[in-house]
Amino acid sequence: MKIDWSIFRRCLCCRGGSRRREDGLVWEMGLKEHATGNFSIAVAQANESLEDQGRVVTMPSATYIGVFDGHGGPEASRFVNHRLFSLIHELSKENGGLSAEVFRKAFDTTEEEFTGIVQQTGITQPRIASVGSCCLVGAIEAGTLYVANLGDSRAVLGMKNAAGVVVAERLSRDHNVAEEEVRAEVVRDHPDDTRIVVRTQGVWRIKGIIQVSRSIGDVYLKKPEISRDPQFQQSIPPVPLKRPVMTSVPSIRVRKLQPQDTFVIFASDGLWEQLSDENAVDIVFNNPRKGIAKRLVKAALNAAAKKREMRYDDITKIEKGVRRHFHDDITVIVIFLDDPKRHHSKFKGHKIDSTSAPVDVYSLKADELDDPSRPVLR
Repeated sequence: MKIDWSIFRRCLCCRGGSRRREDGLVWEMGLKEHATGNFSIAVAQANESLEDQGRVVTMPSATYIGVFDGHGGPEASRFVNHRLFSLIHELSKENGGLSAEVFRKAFDTTEEEFTGIVQQTGITQPRIASVGSCCLVGAIEAGTLYVANLGDSRAVLGMKNAAGVVVAERLSRDHNVAEEEVRAEVVRDHPDDTRIVVRTQGVWRIKGIIQVSRSIGDVYLKKPEISRDPQFQQSIPPVPLKRPVMTSVPSIRVRKLQPQDTFVIFASDGLWEQLSDENAVDIVFNNPRKGIAKRLVKAALNAAAKKREMRYDDITKIEKGVRRHFHDDITVIVIFLDDPKRHHSKFKGHKIDSTSAPVDVYSLKADELDDPSRPVLR
C-alpha cells in the first residue's frame, strides 16, 4: 500500500508549534570526560515507549559504553542496560581484567537471567517472551578497545590515514538477515528448515518474524518449549520450532588502540538506516565536539525527512508512536580517543560514574527519569 505522505504535511502545516521546544523527542547530555577523552550522548524517540537504552560508565582504569536497541517492547533493553555492565565489571575483577571471555560470560549470564524472568512472569505477562534487544558494548582498558555485539547496532571508528584524512572502519558485525552473509549463515545452520529465512513485504526475516539473528531475549524463538506453551500462545502466535532459530553469542573485536584512532561512534540502527559509516565519521570530524551526538541525530532525522519529501521541522512536530513511520528510535554515543597520559592524571582517584540516556525522552518533563549520572557499580 502506498502512503500519501502529503496528508501528514498538510496536518503539520495546520498545527501550531511555537510552544514546543526545538524537538520534544530529542535529548542530549552535555560533553563529559572519560579516562582517555570526552564523550557525547544523544537520543531521538520514535516509538510510543522508547525501546533504545544507552549508557557510559567511567572509572580511572576503564570506560564502558553500551547501546541497547529493544524490539517488541522496552523490557529487554532496560534489563540489559541495568545488568550487563555490573556483570562485566564483576567478571573483570575476578579475572584480572577485561578479555573476550569476560564479555562472552557476561552476555551468557544476562541471557540466562532474562530468560528466567520470562519463565517466572509468563503467566501474568506472556508477551515478554517476544521481547528482545540488540546489544552493542564497547570497553576501553589499558590502551585496548573491546567491542562486543548482538544484532544490528554498530560501532564505527574514525581514524586518520597516512594523508591525515579521517576514514571510517566498522568495528562490529551486523547480525541482520538483510545481509547476504548472515542470511547464508542462518540457512547453513538450519539445513532441515526450508523456510528458516523468508522474504515478507520485501524484507528478509527469520521465520518471517524478525530481521536480527542474535539478541538478548526473544525467548520464544530460542526455547521451543516456550513457543509451544499454551500460556504464552495467548499473546504470541505459535511458532513451530525444533530448535532455537536465534542465538545470544556475541561477535567480539579486540583492537589495540593506535595514535591515528580518533573517535568511535556507537549507535543503534536508527542512525545507520539514515547515514552511511562515512557520512557519520565526516560529520564528527568536521564539527565541534560539543553537541556532536545530537548533530548526528539531527542529520539522521533530516535524512529521514528528505526521504518523505518533508522538511526537518515537519518531523520534529510529529508525535511519538506516529513518528515510528518516519524513523526508528536513535541512540548515539561518540567516544573521543585522546592522549591517555593527559587524561589519566585527571582520573586518578576518580570514583565510578554512570551516565545513562533517559528511560523515555517524552517523559523527561515529568518524573520518569531519576538521576542519569547515578553510579551503578561497586
